[in-house]
Order: sequence, then structure tokens, then C-alpha cells
Amino acid sequence: MEFHFPGGTVFVKSGGITNERVDAIVNAANSSLMGGAGVDGAIHSKGGVAILKECREIRQTSYPNGLPTGKAVITTAGDLPAKHVIHTVGPVFGQNSGNDSDLLARAYTSCLSLAAKHQLRSISFPSISTGAYGFPKDAAAEISSLSIRAFLMNYEQQMIVNLVFFSAKDFELFGNHHKF
Repeated sequence: MEFHFPGGTVFVKSGGITNERVDAIVNAANSSLMGGAGVDGAIHSKGGVAILKECREIRQTSYPNGLPTGKAVITTAGDLPAKHVIHTVGPVFGQNSGNDSDLLARAYTSCLSLAAKHQLRSISFPSISTGAYGFPKDAAAEISSLSIRAFLMNYEQQMIVNLVFFSAKDFELFGNHHKF
């Protein structure tokens, strides 16, 4: 699937986020930034110690209590084919006093804004918060597509945004629930 906007193009595909050759891949991180399971673990494992080193520095200098939900930070990509990793923390569904949707939208927008600030031209996202954090996938598809669309409708440059789904089932689900 492919969608065009004034500020860029969105490609929706299935595959592994750690294989993306882009300016930045997004890590659906936990607030510690020290790695974990799922996408977070795969990125830290394949990217190597350089990512962890920069995450430790971020924790020491900018976020000693952990990266807040909806915020984003950027590091090297280490041994990954991407140039950078943008780490964001999505909401744990049902634990945010009814603000889950807003926090998920902020996670996507924070990543896109950080990519723009660093003049990156291509970014690949996994499906944030839909794994261990339990966000309903159909709602997440709608929120992510609306957030990305809003950003690209007002972006003055051109950015390629890839939505990379690990399974064909999730790829299909997104196709049925997106709001581009």
C-alpha cells in the first residue's frame, strides 16, 4: 500500500524493522531505554552496544527517571542498516486515565518531529504499543494513520514513512482499519 501527501509518501508493508535501510527506524521502547522484549529487544540485539551506550547517556543526562510516554529520543543505529534509531515509549493500554489514544498519537508525532528536526528523509515505524502493551490493533491503526497523515499534510519537505508490520496478519488488519 502506498499513500501520497504534500509532505511525503507512506508505504505500508510487512517485514522486519531491523532490516530497514532508512535514515531512522523507530524503537517501541520501554521507559528505561535499556532494551526489552519484542521490537525493543530485536533492535538492541542486532544494533549492538553502541545503541545501549547512547541510551545510558540519555538516561544520565536528560531522562534520569526514564523516557516519558509519548516522547522520543534519537541514537545511533549501531550495526543496523539504518542510520539512526528513534526511541519512543507508547502507552500501556488502560493505564493512562483515558489518555491512551492521545499518548499513542504523541508517540508517532514526536518521532516524526524529531526526524524532521534532524533533517532525516526516511523513517520506518513498527506498530507501537500493540504487542506487550496491549493496545487494540484496530484502534492503533486508526490513530497511527491519522497522526502520520496530519504531520505530512503540514510538512514542508518530503519524507518517506514506512509502516512495517512483522506479520502478514497485522499488515492486513492495518489495511482494513487505517484512516489515510
